[in-house]
Amino acid sequence: MDCRRVALLAVMTALCVGIQITPRPPNVEATSFISFLIGFLFGASIGAILGALTMFINGFLSPWGLAGIIMPFQMAGMALIGFAGGVYRKVLGENPQEAANPKKVLKLEVSFLAAFLILVYDILTNIGWALPSETPIIAALIQGVWYSVIHVVSNAVFFGGAFFILVRIISNLLGENPWRSQKEA
Repeated sequence: MDCRRVALLAVMTALCVGIQITPRPPNVEATSFISFLIGFLFGASIGAILGALTMFINGFLSPWGLAGIIMPFQMAGMALIGFAGGVYRKVLGENPQEAANPKKVLKLEVSFLAAFLILVYDILTNIGWALPSETPIIAALIQGVWYSVIHVVSNAVFFGGAFFILVRIISNLLGENPWRSQKEA
């Protein structure tokens, strides 16, 4: 990795952690968006590490208090989202012309992917809360439904509205073609 990529990764990591520990409305967050973006730009493993590390730090510094036993579930869920970013880039690598100038269909695709990934994350974390508290899993999922709706909708909007714009901006900053395969990078 060259110096520009390392510097950008460091800035994005700090941004991700900073946003995550800043007081904000519950379940309106940018960590999943940034983890997915980093996975897309730097590879699935880097995205997964960023997501897991951010949630680990958040587990101790969150304005909502210590994460406790739920932290491994948060780390696994966010690692999955970062990993999915790298996989999504490989999938889009098949059709770089369409991805270079995304149409509404591609923006909807990334919004639906975000909604699915956030739903998986919320299910994981609700199960992570239910098990040690001896709450039935179905009851935990029902209790968390409004938070999940906020989480899914806000991230679907973030992803659909800003993902391809940021990919293009960051790739221009790095002087790279975002649609080049990661093997060439």
